[in-house]
Amino acid sequence: MGRTAFLFPGQGSQYPGMGRDLANSFPSARAVFDEADKALGFSISEMCFSGSEEELRLTENTQPAILTVSVAAYRVLEEKGVKPDYFAGHSLGEYSALVAAGSLQFADAVRLVRRRGQYMQEAVPPGEGAMAAILGLRPGQVADICRKAADGQVVSAANLNSPDQTVISGSAAAVKRAVEAASAAGAKRAVILAVSAPFHSELMLPAQHRLEKDLRAVAFGPLRVPLVTNVDAAVITGGDEAREALIRQVSLPVRWEDSIRELVEQGVSNFVEVGPGRVLSGLLRQIDRSVHVFNVEDSRTLQTALERLVQAQGEAAEASL
Repeated sequence: MGRTAFLFPGQGSQYPGMGRDLANSFPSARAVFDEADKALGFSISEMCFSGSEEELRLTENTQPAILTVSVAAYRVLEEKGVKPDYFAGHSLGEYSALVAAGSLQFADAVRLVRRRGQYMQEAVPPGEGAMAAILGLRPGQVADICRKAADGQVVSAANLNSPDQTVISGSAAAVKRAVEAASAAGAKRAVILAVSAPFHSELMLPAQHRLEKDLRAVAFGPLRVPLVTNVDAAVITGGDEAREALIRQVSLPVRWEDSIRELVEQGVSNFVEVGPGRVLSGLLRQIDRSVHVFNVEDSRTLQTALERLVQAQGEAAEASL
C-alpha cells in the first residue's frame, strides 16, 4: 500500500477568510486559533477570518496566519485518525510540519514565525530586494542566467519548485536583469513577484543570525514522524537536526522538487496539502503526475480528501494482490 505524506504550504497561500470554516466546524481547530491568539497577544484568528488582503500580505502577519490555519487543519485530520508516514513543508511550512511531528510546541512556533517575518522584512530596505518566478526553463538554465545577471550583486535560486518553475531572489536590479535574460532565453513567463523581501537569498543572512538566537532558545524534541527538510531534501527524525535546518533555511534555497522526489523514493504515493490554498498541489502535478494529490483547508475539502484517501489506499491494496 502506498505511503502518505502531509505537505504544509508557505507564504503566498494566504487568502482572506482562510480557516474560518474549520474553526466554525471543529472545536479542535477553534482551539488552535485560540492558542495562537493567546501566544501572540493579538487576534490572528480575526485577521485570518475577516482581515484584509493587505493585512494578510504583511510578512509578519502572513507567517503566523498560515501556520495557524495549517496546524488547525492538521489537528482535524489527526482527530479523524489519518496518520501520515512523512511530513514536509515549503519554507514557512516546515514549522507547521515540525509542530505536527511533535518536535516543536505550537505556541513556540507561532511566536517564532512572527519574529521570522519581522526579521526578514527588516533585513533589506524596501525596494532594494526582489523575487521573480521563472517558468518554462530548467533549473540549470536559470542558475546560469543568475550567474551572468549578478554583475557583482546578488541573484540566485530561492525556490526550486518543479522542473519548470524556479523562483529567484536577490538585489532588485540583478533580479530585473535575470528576468529580462530569462525572457530572451525563451521562458514561458518571467515575472517579478509582489513580495516584500528577497527571501532565501544571502541578503537574508542578517535575518538568519537574529532568528538563530531565538531558535536556539526554544526546545526541539524528537520527531514522531520523519520529515524531509527544505535545505537538504533529506529525511530527519531528530530535534537538533530540525533546528539546524530551520536556521540554514532562511538564506538557502527551498529544494522542493528534490524533497518531493525523495518522498516518492521513500514509497509515498498519496500527498495531502494541509493548510490554505492549493499551491503545493499544483507543483506536485508538475513534478510527478502518477501520485495522488489531495488538499485540506475546510470541511468540504476534508471530506473529499478522506473519501479519496480511502479509495486510493483501496486501489493500492488491490494492485498488490
